[in-house]
Amino acid sequence: MKTRNKIFALATGLCLMAGSLTSCDYLDIAPENSVPEESVDYTDIENMYAPVSGCYATIRTNNMHWVINLETVIRDGDVWSGRIDDQGDLLKINKFVYGTFWGIKEMWNQYYGMIKVANGALASLDEYAKNITTESDMKLNRQYQGEVRIIRALAYYRLAQMFGAVTILKNNEQSNMRRSSRDAVLRYVLEDLEYAMTNCPELRPNEMNHMGAFTAFTAKALAAKANLILGDYKAVETLTNDIISSGKFALYNDYYELFKIPGELCNESLMECQSTYFGMGSGESATVDQFFNCAGPALSNATLGRSFGGWNFVGYTESFQNWVASRNETVRAETTFLRGGTTTRDGDFVKAAGNTENTSCWNGKWYVPINQIIEGRNQYGGDNNVRIIRYAEVLLMNAEALVRQGKSGDIPFNLVRDRAGMSKITGVTVDQILDERRMELCCEWGTRYEDLLRTNKANILEGWAADRAYFPVPAEHIIDYPELREDPID
Repeated sequence: MKTRNKIFALATGLCLMAGSLTSCDYLDIAPENSVPEESVDYTDIENMYAPVSGCYATIRTNNMHWVINLETVIRDGDVWSGRIDDQGDLLKINKFVYGTFWGIKEMWNQYYGMIKVANGALASLDEYAKNITTESDMKLNRQYQGEVRIIRALAYYRLAQMFGAVTILKNNEQSNMRRSSRDAVLRYVLEDLEYAMTNCPELRPNEMNHMGAFTAFTAKALAAKANLILGDYKAVETLTNDIISSGKFALYNDYYELFKIPGELCNESLMECQSTYFGMGSGESATVDQFFNCAGPALSNATLGRSFGGWNFVGYTESFQNWVASRNETVRAETTFLRGGTTTRDGDFVKAAGNTENTSCWNGKWYVPINQIIEGRNQYGGDNNVRIIRYAEVLLMNAEALVRQGKSGDIPFNLVRDRAGMSKITGVTVDQILDERRMELCCEWGTRYEDLLRTNKANILEGWAADRAYFPVPAEHIIDYPELREDPID
């Protein structure tokens, strides 16, 4: 079980009863509905982290909504939504038929909810700044603003990734909702991240006083992802070189445990969403709800006498499984594939669900062994963090940026392959790097579909068309804001 003192609040009310929000010293207190609040004492600088903490909470509550999880990963041809039930519209999304599926509106609303909380938090931090009298506190205020801007940048990045052209909400009183182009949104993201790179410490998240908080390196990694989409390979090279040359990050030595409890906040992590039961078998928790449970199958462990029922929503296609086999993958194959009818090395039997089509193989990166789940807890995976950006992705972005500029990307590329037990490749090409990304990052935040889009290869996907590359703006919002129909601003 976990002993790491992760950064979580039991509840906002408990903090307030203790007399100070800083006594909780956590990353996920519930955000206020609107900030700044008149009741907040902005002269009490010790409580300055409170609005930041509320922003971290939105990553857990908004970004990790189970339907967003599913919608993100099921359009790349490798991953398929296989459950047959009242959520049948998920099957249509596989073929780029969107209809009026409720989950698309949910995604839009959840990310704008994150942005509104971040906008409010920045306003609160500005109010605190008016009462600061020391440079050390002002430096801390700028750091906290940087952390909030990384969270806001994440929300905009995800909106641009999933919807393309979206509205840039510069403040919560804005009335005109005309959209900006995808590239304009990404450029706005880069402005926030530039501020964070300047004002946040150059530390790993696991080195921060608030354990797991985002850093200048987190900002650089997310900025590299944005620049990769924009095709600015020189910027990608510079940003990823900064992370690599810092010497602070390394690939976790056990790929199997990387996505499980032992791998939480390891030196490979640049961005994680934190989740915990606080080491307790009952009582308060701060979890990602059904993020893990929605995708996978039912599990049982006869030795432990425990079982968990999954929803069976996400499986790997047979074509992807065959492609992995053709590469002679072993290390990553074991971790990536959770096969129905088999027993894992941790003694968990994987049930082959009967209400699915085309798959009995689920995403093992969302698998948490039953022996790692605290006794008394019945929410599958609730004690595990969600990995968002890893050092392996930084290395592969660096390799691609180098090769696209006529340089050798062999060194960073082969570091990733070596951890996976794969042989070295010399003179690596862009296509080989894209294949490595396909394997290393499968089922992680839609990176495969994003790669197909940015390399103009998405037309290999069944049902894909340029006018269906992104999710549509929810119809209800177009009724409320007709300007959403207008051509985006670049």
